[in-house]
Amino acid sequence: MEVGDVREVTTGDCSDLYYLDTGMYDTNEYGAVFILDDDRPAVIDTGIGTNYDLLREALEEVGIGEDDLEVIALTHIHLDHAGGAGFLAADYPNADVYVHPIGTDHLIDPSRLVAGTKSAVGEQWEYYVEPEPIPAERIVEIEDGDVIDLGTHELRVHAAPGHAPHQVVFEDPTNDAVFVADAAGIWIPQIEEIRETSPPSNFDLEGCLADVETLKEIDPDVFCYPHFGPRYVGDDVDAALEEYATVLKAWVDVVAEKRQELEDDQAVVEYFADATEMTDVWGTEKASEEAKLNTRGVLGYLEHRE
Repeated sequence: MEVGDVREVTTGDCSDLYYLDTGMYDTNEYGAVFILDDDRPAVIDTGIGTNYDLLREALEEVGIGEDDLEVIALTHIHLDHAGGAGFLAADYPNADVYVHPIGTDHLIDPSRLVAGTKSAVGEQWEYYVEPEPIPAERIVEIEDGDVIDLGTHELRVHAAPGHAPHQVVFEDPTNDAVFVADAAGIWIPQIEEIRETSPPSNFDLEGCLADVETLKEIDPDVFCYPHFGPRYVGDDVDAALEEYATVLKAWVDVVAEKRQELEDDQAVVEYFADATEMTDVWGTEKASEEAKLNTRGVLGYLEHRE
């Protein structure tokens, strides 16, 4: 899939669903935005905003005009998911932004969110743009158990705070699908493998494992990954989630072991940046920066655990 491509999701029994490759970090098949074309059309997550024009073009291609879009549903406020929300809200006047209450103030005034993102992503900030503030009256707060009615489809809200306290996942029962946010890891369709995601500053292993159990309870046929794309799991949903739990626990263990060996956190970060196996998939720069980000998140978790 190339940057800017829009594809209909035909995985499982999905209908009315599309996804866009946003070209996040100038990398193919890393950042996806999903579009549900229903009575109340919805966008699930918005990417970092850098290639916002691609999202506008995707909505136009699907047939959703500026006055048609009604729902901008954010799984969480990390800028690789919510960075384009302000641009979208400004151009689509009938769309409200749905977000966990912890995220509201950060969308109204993104300054602290920007500062935190710059600290977390380091050199990757060059791929971002400053997010646009969103007026308070355009924000709808959502919590566990809420439902966003779209018409034929609905988005059922499930709390998933392990990755970040403001993270939720959205269940679409009609499609038997879940928009999994970062609760189920990073899916690499090129090699059909699942990888860890553990960024600072809120990564919590036990919370992430609890989120895995939440997804098991929902028991969908299809995972819709913002990183990256739809994946059919069907009757193997428990096995797929157990695989991610194993990957995540092993990742934390290996970082902890290397930290004990090197006794220098920056040396640990550089070690895993050099040791990454994802260069052939994402390229040298992105693979290295991703490893640094995830390592720093685990180091912060280990420090807090002590």
